[in-house]
Amino acid sequence: MKRQVIIPKGMENIHDTYHYAPGILVGDTLYLSGQVGRDAELNVVEGTEAQFVQAFENVGKVLTAAGATFADVVELETWFADDMADLKTFLAVKDRYFKAPPYPTWTGFAVKGFSMPGLLVEIKCKAVLGLDA
Repeated sequence: MKRQVIIPKGMENIHDTYHYAPGILVGDTLYLSGQVGRDAELNVVEGTEAQFVQAFENVGKVLTAAGATFADVVELETWFADDMADLKTFLAVKDRYFKAPPYPTWTGFAVKGFSMPGLLVEIKCKAVLGLDA
């Protein structure tokens, strides 16, 4: 089995600046690095909902680059800055991407902070390509 590094167009800065892969595909399993609400220039997106959307869009870019979709996600982990006060907003955004069962497993954490000031959430997941929806 081989490891395939997944670097979607527009995420080269992440790989080159921070020296990590946005995704690694091993067999039919895709491991995604935590995605946050940053744009392609690594600027933090302003606004809670907009930042949540951007984080999911970044997850989607990695999934697409590997030939996967949100329907292939089997495990979801989220980290929220300081507390989970914006959980209601996050759930509404999450439901735009995970529209119907089967839903992935999900674990959420509240953390003290992230690698960049202003980040509100980090989303990490695993996907298995080719799953029946």
